[in-house]
Amino acid sequence: MEYTVIITRDEDGYYVVNVPALPGCFTQGKTKKEALENIKEAIIAYIESLKKHNEKIPRDNAEEINVNA
Repeated sequence: MEYTVIITRDEDGYYVVNVPALPGCFTQGKTKKEALENIKEAIIAYIESLKKHNEKIPRDNAEEINVNA
């Protein structure tokens, strides 16, 4: 499965990543690479928990918009 992630930087310089299709699925890292590795682990754990509880696994319905400003 593929999920859209949103990456931002907080006031302390950490990269914060969340997955809009998976409410509450977020993590952070000191580097962008670390944050992306962490979110992969978080997504896997999130989906495993959904399966364990026989809950539906959400699909990512995000649309991409490219803006040239």
